[in-house]
Amino acid sequence: MMFGLPFGMLVEGAVSLLLAVTIAYCVVLNERLKRLHADRDALKVMVSDLVQATDLANAAVGELKASATEADLALRLRLEEAERFGIELANHVAAGQEVMERIARVAAMAQQARAPAEAPAPVSVPTKLQSALQQLAARERVRGDAA
Repeated sequence: MMFGLPFGMLVEGAVSLLLAVTIAYCVVLNERLKRLHADRDALKVMVSDLVQATDLANAAVGELKASATEADLALRLRLEEAERFGIELANHVAAGQEVMERIARVAAMAQQARAPAEAPAPVSVPTKLQSALQQLAARERVRGDAA
């Protein structure tokens, strides 16, 4: 006997103390596990939201690609149409120039028939028409170089 206490009481006191410490540690561990589960649930929600946002972003990217392809096709069609109109306009201008030259020749012949003594006036194309034709020819050369 130590200090007048029976040995059995001392052992039981030590066991009781260890049991109390174990219970306290279990309570602390239980609280930590609850927080861990709560964090895990929050993480699941966060991952779910992230997956949903990624799916939305992928859908948006797909729609953007489709829109870009559609815009590219529309632009290409408009450019081809513009080129066709340009060629058609050039053909009309050339035909107009030819008609103007014929009219100028007919007018010159008519003047010669009226005034045989006068020198024939040179056939001239109006300067505005010449300038437009020169610009058109320059554009055709640039388009030919680009192709």
